[in-house]
Formats: sequence, C-alpha cells, structure tokens
Amino acid sequence: MRRPVGARRPRRAARTLVLSPEGEVFLFRSDNSEVGVHWNAPGGGIEPGESPIEGALRELHEETGWTDLRPGPLVCTWEHDFTWHGTPVRQHEHIFLTHGPRREPGDVAEVHRVDGILGWRWWTPDELAAPDADPTWPPNLSTLLAGLRTAAPGPIDPVHLGHVPHTAPTAGN
Repeated sequence: MRRPVGARRPRRAARTLVLSPEGEVFLFRSDNSEVGVHWNAPGGGIEPGESPIEGALRELHEETGWTDLRPGPLVCTWEHDFTWHGTPVRQHEHIFLTHGPRREPGDVAEVHRVDGILGWRWWTPDELAAPDADPTWPPNLSTLLAGLRTAAPGPIDPVHLGHVPHTAPTAGN
C-alpha cells in the first residue's frame, strides 16, 4: 500500500541517556535541515527483530565504542517528525537511562560521519537548562533529567510525551 503524498514513514528508534557520577549527561551534536542544530543521546533506528532496549544497546555501542554500559530503565517515549537520509519520517523513540564514567567516545569517527554526528560533550544540569542552550531532542530533556535527580529511589515511572512538533530552529530547550 502506498503512503499518501506528504506522509511520513514510521521509524522506531531508541536512545540511552548516559549520566556521569557528577550528574552530567553525554549528548551528541547533530544538525537537521528541518529542526536545526540540536543535542541528543546516543541512539538511532531499531533494526527489524530488535526490541527497543536491544536497539538502544547496539546503538550505544556503535556510537560511543563503550561496551561496558547497558541501557537501564525506560525514561520516556516520544514521537517527532524529521527527514532521515532524504526520507521524511515520524520517529517513535524509547529513551533509556544508564550511569557510566565521564570519558570520551572510542574509535567511532566513521560511524559519526555516516550518521551526521557533528560532535559530543558532557552537559551539566545548569548548562542544559540555560536559556541560551542549543535545543535538545526531546525538547524538554533538562526538565526530564531534573525530575530523575529529584525522584525518590526506586523504579522510574516513564513519561509518555506523545507527538512533539518541532518549531523553527532556535536556541533553548
């Protein structure tokens, strides 16, 4: 069955938020013609037959070279529209949490080139929440992380953001 003109192809994806012992989060810098420069956690498309957590684990290893980390609890899900390698998609993402040491990625430059990853850095909570910070995927990432830091110990209750439309590229979360 053909999709109507202008329809977006569904795409499933998974990401892993990596938090350092100091509370910093590791993010990649990307650029997209529809949404502009933004920061997002390691992750990407889920392959056929993979569960979201299996996809998150594979992507975390491929994009960082870190094989000692495993995605933990689900933090949130959301959907957003963008164009991936020339194809308009509506991406449904599962975002997981893990903790790990503050370090640089391994030898993953070729993966970054193919995926359009422009750079990376560790963000403190204050830097991520600053009004002049570059946008993040999802747009309220600083708020989600603040909720995790203030939550009581125990299981995480995942947040379901639904479809989050993108606005014109601007700074801020």
